[in-house]
Amino acid sequence: MTTAQEKIDSGFGYRSTAREVVEGLDLDGTLALVTGGYSGLGLETTRALSAAGAEVIVPARRPEEARRALEGVDRVRVGALDLSDLDSVRGFAEDFLSEGRPLHLTVNNAGVMACPETRVGPGWESQFAINHLGHFALVNRLWPAIAQGRGRVVAVSSAAHHRSDIHWDDLQLTSGYDKWVAYGQSKTANVLFAVGLDALARDSGVRAFSLHPGPIRTELQRHLGLEEMRELGWVDEEGNLINPDFKTPEQGAATQVWAATSPLLDGRGGVYCEDCDIAELSEDGRRGGVRKYAVDPDSATRLWALSAELTGVNAFSG
Repeated sequence: MTTAQEKIDSGFGYRSTAREVVEGLDLDGTLALVTGGYSGLGLETTRALSAAGAEVIVPARRPEEARRALEGVDRVRVGALDLSDLDSVRGFAEDFLSEGRPLHLTVNNAGVMACPETRVGPGWESQFAINHLGHFALVNRLWPAIAQGRGRVVAVSSAAHHRSDIHWDDLQLTSGYDKWVAYGQSKTANVLFAVGLDALARDSGVRAFSLHPGPIRTELQRHLGLEEMRELGWVDEEGNLINPDFKTPEQGAATQVWAATSPLLDGRGGVYCEDCDIAELSEDGRRGGVRKYAVDPDSATRLWALSAELTGVNAFSG
């Protein structure tokens, strides 16, 4: 399989911050959307894009909490959006499209991780539904504005995609639930989404990327108990972070901000990034990288069709 998964020596790295990767860039006149852009990596992404001059829309499941978190950040507007509810996705998109504005940057940042088995909508497994299907529906419904903006769509994935390929015969994991397998499948879906969207959208001037932000202590770990995080070697008995490999939220947000804005990615797309560079293919993930199954174009096409069938929306049909 030929691949575009080759490093390009961006000049940034593991400890680069979101502010550093946009330093010197002028995003005045740019409209960005960052799901979950009011906590953790999303908040740092919003701050960095705003500091570079962009206007940022932050769709949030808890709008009032989002407004409080974003106080003092310039050029930010909050909207109501629940990614687990396709009616909410449609309503948000219709409201946005009614303004007739081009959308230049879309960062699919919101998500859940390793949560107890939960079913949403018509019985969908919640991690696959929120991390993938909700964002799939959102981007497809916002497509007229995204196409007008001729910019980038960025899907925040994870090295956890190494944990699981897509369970093609049991997408909703009805025959047995493992929270980490479910999370891994959703993160593989994020990568395949970017591959699929890039193939469909590039002729319209829109490019798509996915990425691993790195290990970061954020609200994403809210479903993990202290004992489990201790066993993983992340924290001590008091819950204090002890793993030296963890990034700060500012460092963790760097790769998604880089993927959204770097001129080095002009003319490129459909690739998985990490540490502010394009990642290489990996057989086992022990040294990072992306698995072949996650960037396979045939799998991306298959997942796109299945996702369109499940959500009832496909901006590229017909």
